[in-house]
Amino acid sequence: MVDFNFNLNDIFPSDISAVRSDLIPAGYSGTQNTMMVQQKISAILDVMGEASARAQHLKQPITSGAKLRLAEEQTAYLLVDRNGNGGLGSVVGLLKTGRKKLYLLDDAGETREMKPMCVLDFYVAEKKQRTGFGKLLFEQMVAQEGVHPKYMAVDRPSEKLISFLKKHYGLVNRIHQVNNYVVFRDIFHDTPSECTPKPKKARIYMGKLQYV
Repeated sequence: MVDFNFNLNDIFPSDISAVRSDLIPAGYSGTQNTMMVQQKISAILDVMGEASARAQHLKQPITSGAKLRLAEEQTAYLLVDRNGNGGLGSVVGLLKTGRKKLYLLDDAGETREMKPMCVLDFYVAEKKQRTGFGKLLFEQMVAQEGVHPKYMAVDRPSEKLISFLKKHYGLVNRIHQVNNYVVFRDIFHDTPSECTPKPKKARIYMGKLQYV
C-alpha cells in the first residue's frame, strides 16, 4: 500500500473514488479549500503513476496529476484502504480510463476508426495483488462507465493484465494493434449491451477485502 503524510479520509468520500480533470474526487463534500485538495490529489496521482511505471518497466509514467489536468475525457479511479497508515488511509490501487480515437485493425485486416473506452493505466500495490482488490477496482470502473470490458481497448497491457481479463471476463480473442493497444474480437462484431457486470458490495477492513 502507498502511504502519504496527510489524511486520505478527509478527501476521499468512499473506498473507490473517481477523479477527473478538476482533480476533485467525485462526491467530495469536505471543508478543505479546492486548491489544497487538488494539490493532494495531484501528489497521489504522481506517486501512483510512478509506482505503476516501475511495475510495468516503463521509461515514463502514464499517469500524473499534470497529465490528468489536461485530459478532459479521462478518469482515474483510486482505491483506498481507509484504515491504513494508522488511520490516515493508504492508497491500494489506481485505474485510469478514457475514450480515444483510434485506428484499429479488425480480425479481417480491415482498418476501423473507433473511439472506444480505453484502459490506460492499471496498478495495484504489490502486497495487495491477487487478493481481490484489482477485481473490485475494475468492477467498479466497469459499472460506472457502463461498458463491458470486451468493448474496451487496453493500452500496452502487461501479461498480468491479459491474464486478469481472461480469468475474470473470459476475454481470449485478442487482437494486437500496431499502436500498442490490444482489443478483443467482440468490439468489431457485437452490439454493445447496456448490461454490464455489477460489482458486489465490499469494504476494506483491517487491510483485507470483505464482501458484505
